[in-house]
Amino acid sequence: MATRTVDLQQSPDRIAIIKPSALGDIAHALPVLSALRERFPLAHTSWVVNKSYAPILEGHPDLSEIVSFDRGALQKNWLSGGFSFMRFLRELRQRRFDLVIDLQGLFRTGLMTRASGAPVRIGLASAREGAFLAYTHRIDDRTGVTLAVDRYWRVIEALGNAPTTKRFHVPVQPIARAWAMNTLSALPRPWLAVGVGSRWLTKRWPPEHFAELVNRAQQQFGGSSIFVGVPEETALAEQAASLIAGPNIQLTGKTTLPQLVALLAESDVMIANDTGPLHLAVALGRPVVAPYTCTLVERTGPYGQLAQAVETSVACKGSYLKTCSRMDCMAELTPDLLWPALERSLRISFVRRDEFQAQG
Repeated sequence: MATRTVDLQQSPDRIAIIKPSALGDIAHALPVLSALRERFPLAHTSWVVNKSYAPILEGHPDLSEIVSFDRGALQKNWLSGGFSFMRFLRELRQRRFDLVIDLQGLFRTGLMTRASGAPVRIGLASAREGAFLAYTHRIDDRTGVTLAVDRYWRVIEALGNAPTTKRFHVPVQPIARAWAMNTLSALPRPWLAVGVGSRWLTKRWPPEHFAELVNRAQQQFGGSSIFVGVPEETALAEQAASLIAGPNIQLTGKTTLPQLVALLAESDVMIANDTGPLHLAVALGRPVVAPYTCTLVERTGPYGQLAQAVETSVACKGSYLKTCSRMDCMAELTPDLLWPALERSLRISFVRRDEFQAQG
């Protein structure tokens, strides 16, 4: 049965957050980490994460340890990967956690949670694939909240004395920051980070729409577009870039995760689909503009910037289907509909930059 409170008998000495993936979900969970540090300042805090996403947590001031595992090894070879996973579960148990929080809520993370042997094991009521069987406490996240950040925050509220503010902190590696500034320094501002890709076909706003929106921004405000994303999105990014008249740089598939973080941290605005980089930019405090086709703003919108996400109005909006034979939303959700949000962000960006220069 789901609950809203967790009565800890004593303050935990060793805490683990289990949130292996993906990029946007990890960004959504960051306030939980900072709140745990505030709530239990002397505790040793660990984050169990997929090896490929570990760099985003490196250097986090509220984190004592990153516990990474190689999910790719499990996918490549079930036999050797299975043995490797079993060793990983034993290592978790050896860490003797007092409190484990599973924010992923899937079979694999349920196994991790149970194997930890922690006397207090917390998960969300929305957990799937039987993960809830591993929990000593299931936190109600099905009523009153829809956004992931707020659902995860229910765990902090359940622990009592919750901080009043959700703090997002994404470490920017100094070497990556220097690389980003060197890469962008010759480009005129404002810097528009652009992410045209998505694993879901139904989230991929057309490249020509991105190009039209960027062209309009550059005609009115100048600036440059910086294309980012994973290697599989390179062709889409190149297609959009070929339609842009103003300055642009193609970095899709060419950055490490720390470099992506640094680029987004320096950008003035990000334009992207409902994907990890969009939510990472939000966690970095950057203004965003996003088209929403098959997903709903009320469920997966950019936290604190819901007005900057523009939904389609077709009847099947928010279907959460990964493929579609019609894709009517792509034609209906035109660049004109997103322009007011982008223009607003760029005007605010100019005002803030002028204020900063005046203070300097």
